[in-house]
Amino acid sequence: MLDKVVIANRGEIALRILRACKELGIKTVAVYSTADKNLKHVLLADETICIGKAPAPDSYLNIPTIITAAEITNAVAIHPGYGFLAENADFAEQVEKSGFAFIGPKAESIRLMGDKVSAINAMKAAGVPCVPGSDGPLNDDDVLNKAHAKRIGYPVIIKAAGGGGGRGMRVVRTEEELIEAIQLTKREAGTIFKNDMVYMEKFLENPRHVEIQIIADGQGSAIHLGERDCSMQRRHQKVVEEAPAPGITPEMRAKIGERCCNACIEINYRGVGTFEFLYENGEFYFIEMNTRIQVEHPVTEMITGVDLIKEQLRIAAGQPLSYTQEDIKISGHSIECRINAEDPRTFVPSPGKITRFHPPGGLGVRWDSHIYADYVVPPNYDSMIGKLITWGDNRDVAIARMRNALSELVIDGIKTNITLHQKILHDQGFVNGGANIHYLEKKLGDFE
Repeated sequence: MLDKVVIANRGEIALRILRACKELGIKTVAVYSTADKNLKHVLLADETICIGKAPAPDSYLNIPTIITAAEITNAVAIHPGYGFLAENADFAEQVEKSGFAFIGPKAESIRLMGDKVSAINAMKAAGVPCVPGSDGPLNDDDVLNKAHAKRIGYPVIIKAAGGGGGRGMRVVRTEEELIEAIQLTKREAGTIFKNDMVYMEKFLENPRHVEIQIIADGQGSAIHLGERDCSMQRRHQKVVEEAPAPGITPEMRAKIGERCCNACIEINYRGVGTFEFLYENGEFYFIEMNTRIQVEHPVTEMITGVDLIKEQLRIAAGQPLSYTQEDIKISGHSIECRINAEDPRTFVPSPGKITRFHPPGGLGVRWDSHIYADYVVPPNYDSMIGKLITWGDNRDVAIARMRNALSELVIDGIKTNITLHQKILHDQGFVNGGANIHYLEKKLGDFE
């Protein structure tokens, strides 16, 4: 097992990693910015190092400083968490070239799956179903691009190959809009992602967002842990997640899960990862793979009993998978609400001091967060301050427990989106299950 790990992140995921390390007897090094000296995991870590000022480029995105922190503390590995440098292939490469274990995939896997065009091509070769598209990047041939769109069928969507987080995409419904949309997306992609490559796909009108969690050891073995439904989204950002996905049968789960596992073996993938699909009319269409731990990983842990962070640590230490596919059993249902420091109506971030805090409890309730009374939420980072997770024997019980937990959760001094979650959990469309990715956006006006 690894001896000492640098946790190159902040907030709830840093605390989550620290807990897993402690359970495995691994020493921890917390690196932090000047804004984060009072974070919970910093107060609990074996060693701490300030790596720079509050802005992320001066601290959590500063590769040389993070590697130096590992060197001077005699750590053996670096865990990137999610966000920041977690899917930065250059970072993974420099970590391993510096003699440390990167707790995640190899750099070549991150590069392969980080470029949407190469990822789709790799998945097609591995037999994973994909959205009909241009089968490669678009060039400046207007006639050919129009032919692609006609073959695929309108509406189509133009996507940046290096895009993510809901940015770098544009829906096109008529041929008259096509060429200008391609040019605009290319310019935006070049500015935002420093890569102006774009491609075209069929735009699915009312899909759900269903993703498959996998673990692979890079030694020829891979397993899946079922699916999550992440369709409750606002501006392509997930708000509520659940597992398993309503309406997905065990046979469907086994079929798509096996294809994802085979793809991991095909590309020699190492670590945890998530295959994200659009799901419509009983069909799965691959859109991207996230080569890191996901924000919503707790719902998978709750229905399988598998600690995904521990598996990351074991695999980074060179150990084979702890489980076989036959070991994985889906039990009950789990829901996660992302709790953000933001106005629940305008979604404007609300940093500041938490004056009063009370977490919920009870059977089947989990609270993953770094906050506490008198903690000051800084304005420099993502507004998520916690994740509320419930589990029940079935979906109805999980929903009932989430409603109770949301009513118990007290966070005063700042604005939060707790009331939004309460409205979602009482909304009949959500209660029925199987809502598409556009549902929440359309309902927001009704919630006011």
